[in-house]
Amino acid sequence: MFNHNLQSITALIVLDNDGGRVLSKYYNDRFPSLNEKLAFEKNLFKKTSQTDFEIIACQGLTVTYKSSVDVIFYVIGSAEENELMLVNTLATFFDTVSSIVRKNVEKKSIYDKMDYIILAADELIEQGVIMEDDSENIVKRVYPKSEHEIPLTEQSVSQVIQQAK
Repeated sequence: MFNHNLQSITALIVLDNDGGRVLSKYYNDRFPSLNEKLAFEKNLFKKTSQTDFEIIACQGLTVTYKSSVDVIFYVIGSAEENELMLVNTLATFFDTVSSIVRKNVEKKSIYDKMDYIILAADELIEQGVIMEDDSENIVKRVYPKSEHEIPLTEQSVSQVIQQAK
């Protein structure tokens, strides 16, 4: 009998270059306590800091990851999960974060925009189910542009005059 479970993501994690937690969202109770989560993250960092691969197996899970300046992004699924789907989810989250922090994907800028990034993670994944795969749609929903960010050609005359003041 085939198990029809839509949940495909176990966790979404962002760690710094020292293995410290920047952001983590767990979508099941495989690691029920905080100590178990921190131990898993420490082990995860240890394994991924020693390799240049994008996909590894860790504690019976499939882990996809991508590093940027001083942070590492992880999307984690079960051992049976489709690796391409996990890589695509990771790319969507990374592109979304990159748009929110204006291509400056580093720890400080992530902390500065953490509220928007958490909203983006929630738009991307709901209880382990992937809800969206287009980073532009996620950014539009969670990070509204101010009048100063709207291109001049798309602004009304009153907006341009207000901006000039």
